[in-house]
Amino acid sequence: MLLSSHSVLGGIIMTYIKAESLFLSFPVFGVQSRSLKRSLLKMTIGGKLNLHDHSIVIDALSDVSFSISGGDRLALIGHNGSGKSTLLRVLAKVYKPTKGELISEGSISALLDTALGMDHEATGYENIKIRALLLGLSKSQRPALIADVEEFSELGEFLNMPVRTYSTGMMVRLSFALSTLVAPNILLIDEAIGAGDSHFIHKARARMERLIQKSEILILASHNISTVKDFCNKVLWLEHGRIRAFGDVETVTDEYNRTSSA
Repeated sequence: MLLSSHSVLGGIIMTYIKAESLFLSFPVFGVQSRSLKRSLLKMTIGGKLNLHDHSIVIDALSDVSFSISGGDRLALIGHNGSGKSTLLRVLAKVYKPTKGELISEGSISALLDTALGMDHEATGYENIKIRALLLGLSKSQRPALIADVEEFSELGEFLNMPVRTYSTGMMVRLSFALSTLVAPNILLIDEAIGAGDSHFIHKARARMERLIQKSEILILASHNISTVKDFCNKVLWLEHGRIRAFGDVETVTDEYNRTSSA
């Protein structure tokens, strides 16, 4: 079971994201050795690194602008460290842009770090109730949510145990179930998130596909061009935190493939 969440403005559902000249910089303090700083400059994580006397500033995103609306399925592509996951976190409002403006209408759900917001001292059942409160769901909806998590996670009596006693696989099952309780207007997915063992991966993929179908906007960070073509109609190609290309799937992915193979 996936609940739906809709944002209504004047009787009309309006869902969109508009990013205008987004910049995001991270200062890195405590690096004293200039030789180490220079080494780090050569080991860029994707954005541009600026060397200062007492810190290194990572320009993770630089002048990122785009807009999408209901019905769009946008893929973020680029090499490791190009800024895909960082941009997803800005869109999810985990990070606040250093400069620029981000405007959106519609509920947002992000599958970035599925364990985010879990209380490890609380039981599985208590975490279900906590997540329901965070989602603004009523007490009358809780029995259906609990039944859904019980069926999907297959954790049985472990739902009565504190989450800190869970194995990694059990944690993934519960956190993924909680992160996909509600179908949002805008769904953000980082393909790098883990989904447990092979049996659970099959269940998780089916559940994620249903979530994608119910969402009005999808933004997916992916290295897999085949997946991009299956799910998306637009592509934003990031390189060192800047937009290299933005457009339809075939045009952008063809150019990306030519560049990658050159």
